[in-house]
Amino acid sequence: MNASSVRPVLKTLALAALLAAGAAHAEGRYVLISHAPDSDSWWNTIKNSVKQAGEDYGVTVEYRNPANGDLADMARLIEQAAAQNVDGVITTIADFNVLQGALKKVTDKKIPLITINSGTTAQSEKLGAIMHVGQPEYEAGKGAGERAKAAGVKSFLCVNHYATNPASFDRCRGFAEAIGADFKKSTIDSGDDPTTIESKVSAYLRQNAGTGAVLTLGPTSAHPTLKALEKGGQAGKLWFATFDLSDEIGKGIKAGTIQFGIDQQPYLQGYIPVAVMATMKAQKTSDIKKVSEAIQANAKTKARFAEYGLAPAFGARHIGSGPGFVTKDTLPKVEKYAGQYR
Repeated sequence: MNASSVRPVLKTLALAALLAAGAAHAEGRYVLISHAPDSDSWWNTIKNSVKQAGEDYGVTVEYRNPANGDLADMARLIEQAAAQNVDGVITTIADFNVLQGALKKVTDKKIPLITINSGTTAQSEKLGAIMHVGQPEYEAGKGAGERAKAAGVKSFLCVNHYATNPASFDRCRGFAEAIGADFKKSTIDSGDDPTTIESKVSAYLRQNAGTGAVLTLGPTSAHPTLKALEKGGQAGKLWFATFDLSDEIGKGIKAGTIQFGIDQQPYLQGYIPVAVMATMKAQKTSDIKKVSEAIQANAKTKARFAEYGLAPAFGARHIGSGPGFVTKDTLPKVEKYAGQYR
């Protein structure tokens, strides 16, 4: 082999070594801990998103959750992650008071923390998190309530299937205040068993015959509520909206039995924190503006968001994932990926 033929080979090897070094530099181990029980299918989208974010940014991401949704178990999972010295922790603020002690063990070790989904930006900052990625719950509920008020709704039932999470009530409260209803009298703790939810919804509507609307907080409560309305002959007659999306909810929107799904774009709640942490580690920076710009310029990230029709709201510190209102007119854009990436 002559010198001229060796040079291209050396360049190729050098490039491969450089790429390998870059990949190794970007490697990291991250953990996303949710409050959701195994039975809550809504979180499948976030599981998919962290998997794809890990692929796109060359890092390892593990999803963990308390099997039965017990927050004490969730706190223990957070403590375990801190003890394992992972490169970053992503978690929901299901209950600030229950989780703050466990999360302090994360931040005391200087492990990067990002909060998602439930909780507020103020709580996130108090916990020492880098940012919060999610949907403002009260505002989302109020936005839905304003649409209901425009349709003439004056009373409603809020079906809360995860009352163990205090932030969930903000959705019901926002809706109630928008239409001028009594928040507490309009809300039931339904639990997450489908048969029980259906029974409690049917009983409430029998006892409160003048109820003008129903709001559910996700597929877990929306599916059995829809069954209750169908059996009671109220499907398509009683104004009904829900948080989040699923194939069944999409069919309800198409049929006109569900007015809209309040989409918090959960994919972003899993993907963005991983992208942020991996970028901070790779670029050795804590400059959120610089990190956000890098993520928005990332070709793989741009392709994911464009394919799934996702639009995050990048703020100075925090990143909004919603709300968006999916109606019969806008459903075709998202139904292809409902339950997977939407």
